[in-house]
Amino acid sequence: MVTPWETLTGMAQREWNFDGLVGPTHNYAGLSPGNLASAANDGNPSNPRDAALQGLDKMRFVAGLGAGQAVLPPHPRPALRALRELGYVGTDEQVLARVATEDEHLLRLCSSAAAMWAANAATCAPSSDTADGRMHLTVANLQAMFHRVLEADTTTAVLRSIFSDARRFAVHAPLPGGGHFADEGAANHIRLAVEGRPAMHLFAWGRSTWHAVKGPERFPARQTLEASHALARLHQLHPDACLFPQQAPAGIDGGAFHTDVLAVGNDGFLMLHQEAFVGLEPLLETLRQRLGDAFRWAMATPRELPISEAVFGYPFNSQVLTLQDGTMCIVAPIESRQRPRPRAFLERVVAEDNPVTQVHYLDVRQSMNNGGGPACLRQRIRLTEEERAAELESWIRKHYRDRLVMKDLADPLLARESMTALDELTGILKLGSVYDFQQTAG
Repeated sequence: MVTPWETLTGMAQREWNFDGLVGPTHNYAGLSPGNLASAANDGNPSNPRDAALQGLDKMRFVAGLGAGQAVLPPHPRPALRALRELGYVGTDEQVLARVATEDEHLLRLCSSAAAMWAANAATCAPSSDTADGRMHLTVANLQAMFHRVLEADTTTAVLRSIFSDARRFAVHAPLPGGGHFADEGAANHIRLAVEGRPAMHLFAWGRSTWHAVKGPERFPARQTLEASHALARLHQLHPDACLFPQQAPAGIDGGAFHTDVLAVGNDGFLMLHQEAFVGLEPLLETLRQRLGDAFRWAMATPRELPISEAVFGYPFNSQVLTLQDGTMCIVAPIESRQRPRPRAFLERVVAEDNPVTQVHYLDVRQSMNNGGGPACLRQRIRLTEEERAAELESWIRKHYRDRLVMKDLADPLLARESMTALDELTGILKLGSVYDFQQTAG
């Protein structure tokens, strides 16, 4: 069994969960058609503080299990730049006052804190899978909804800052083409891998721009087939390593707006609902052939777990993590324990012959009320130790001079450069404000 520290090539590799920190404008604006939780809580009071603290508690819990854990910053909201680009002028206060009076819905859109769901930030392929040996990330364009389109610029800047070494990382801009290449990020991507076999990438999609396919009737499909093919090309994945299953229209109409509402994969294990994909049996057979006998899966039928229960309990929007002893655990939302059918399904998964040996339930209710469970809050990125260390190498190359003589010690700019570098380093190493120049004057 492949652990987070091993790959087919034998190079040490560990999975990191990059969680999005919930922003101060976390609210329930009901902005996402097809997201039943979002619609049900439209206009209800939110608790940004609890939302952020629940997210932090989840990060601490996952880190305590031995998994790699990192954090992505919130995006600035309200999106004042977007409002100014739409013709609102004046001071920040004047802009907000005017848009609140003239177009309250636009204010909701530009105040969305949806970037907290880092699973939508990008799609990732680790260096062990790509032709050029670099880790590839493509920032999601999120073209299906205006309030999420606003995230792409900040996400690109943040990821390019974190993964700045072009020799090891390729951070691609969002796909062009508007709705034709609508891309929802890792929420529609599953990577499966077992020891001794090349990894398999499932790029799921709900509609096609160029081809006539039967789609959902009640709610819109977001991801396009064309976008999924583009991601596979950008990430330089071998064609035999890529599968492109269609999201089942019945699943989307039932509230599974992203694949991760009805399916989750980890290493050689796939947990899914029967209404996750079209052509499910051929898909599983192909995975059996490509991944071999080590591949395991657990599937819920509509009779065992109706789509409505899967959507409101979110057992598939769990984090499945490989522990250091090679076994797996499920980190599920507390709603999966409170609802009998999701709980019974997860208990069955633990009892069966597969790597999962335990399930943990966490309270992320503030996120769940907007349709985002534990899996929505994180972006999975596999890194070798060398790639992880590249962050420090990039920091050194950015801040250190390549020549220093004695007279430079009198240059006040050198002192300023040094303090700027150390201030950034404490953020990279999560040390807090340990230097005297970082302390607020009393």
